[in-house]
Amino acid sequence: MPATDTIVALSTPAGESAIALVRLSGPDCPVLAQAVTARAKPLLPRYAHFSKYFDINGKEIDECVFTLFEQGKSFTGEAMLEIAPHGNPLIVQKIMEDLLERGCRPAEPGEFTRTAFLNGKMDLSQAEAVSDLIRARSDRSLEVAQRQLHGSIGRKMSELTDQLLGIMAHVEAYIDFPEEDLPAEDQEGPARDLRRLIAEISDLIETQHYSALLHEGIKTLIVGEPNVGKSSLINALVGSERAIVSDIPGTTRDFISSFLMLGPWRIEILDTAGLHDAGDAIEEIGIRHTIEQAETADFFLLVLDASLPSPALPPALIDRMTPDNTIVLVNKMDLVDGQPHAGFLSQFRHCALSLKTHDGLAAFRDDWLSAIQTGLIRSTASDGVVVNARHAAALSESVRALELAADKLKDAELSELVAADLRDAIGGIGKVVGKVDNERMLDSLFQQFCIGK
Repeated sequence: MPATDTIVALSTPAGESAIALVRLSGPDCPVLAQAVTARAKPLLPRYAHFSKYFDINGKEIDECVFTLFEQGKSFTGEAMLEIAPHGNPLIVQKIMEDLLERGCRPAEPGEFTRTAFLNGKMDLSQAEAVSDLIRARSDRSLEVAQRQLHGSIGRKMSELTDQLLGIMAHVEAYIDFPEEDLPAEDQEGPARDLRRLIAEISDLIETQHYSALLHEGIKTLIVGEPNVGKSSLINALVGSERAIVSDIPGTTRDFISSFLMLGPWRIEILDTAGLHDAGDAIEEIGIRHTIEQAETADFFLLVLDASLPSPALPPALIDRMTPDNTIVLVNKMDLVDGQPHAGFLSQFRHCALSLKTHDGLAAFRDDWLSAIQTGLIRSTASDGVVVNARHAAALSESVRALELAADKLKDAELSELVAADLRDAIGGIGKVVGKVDNERMLDSLFQQFCIGK
């Protein structure tokens, strides 16, 4: 689509730095490049040029590196200019003000990437990956974002569409050529293919949970009775005195949140109020918050005192805990001999340790990483494709349409009705990569991007 405005934005964070980056996109970039450098000859595209920057009044602002990109051969598909001045905020401000005075318009959040999508330089899933790449906070989230940026979701949607078109061709042959000498219509073939396709897309939808774990972190609750070592555990894991440690039961009245890395995974870990009969109204509120946090937790670390009997846990907490998402930590092993609590939640993983001496802490971390990778992280597609909530919603529309088509085939309804449902399913798949034009959806998506990207 032809551009009318030339947009400009600072693409590096505000503040002092060695180098900043100002990006422009639009039809005026070649003229502006020559004007601000005061060069007799145009800049060679895709070459870095070291030159002075002169404002509209001919005053030198800074020495910069300029890179010009031709229309059709840039990130946005339009002509682009990248200016790299020194990272002095005053210099950057003067350059930005000069470019606005020369007729540029400030870019909106995500406008560069949105322009790239509208010009066919990337599909919508790749555009989303740009934002995911910037916000990635773990090795795994970075890996998935890079794979998506390179078109993994687009290729998967193309594969699903091809399968669906093959089924449609089989069904529509009997619609378009009913009088031809075609074999008797075999409904089991398309029905079998539809069931296989429904199962494949449903498995893909399940990966949205994995996507949330990647981008938001694995929410892990430390739970247990008062004074069993919950605050000592979070301090040992985070490596700082994040929580107050005291012999007085009920010291932690509300949850305390921290982040840490466990292997390639980002963990949000919460130290919660001790579970017991509350001594006052504030403790009762803290315990209630613990139960509420358990509703949305991904993983649990249940801390027990090796020198005390096994606790009675609230049913609401027990209902959320499974062998896949829980490790039982038996603390204060320096005070006892043997294996206490061995029969308590025996089907769960147990780790014995002493947070006072740090004995067993390294082994626990290894077990925790293993539990996440073998128990919690199961919703991954066989080809590594991971979808987000928007993708999952669009694919769910396709599944509903495919199920309707399968029901119609089973009931031997008209092939025209089956084909209509199959076309709806293709439309749902198309929404994932942006083949269905929806201006409001695009506005909502790109408003979440940072300016300059």
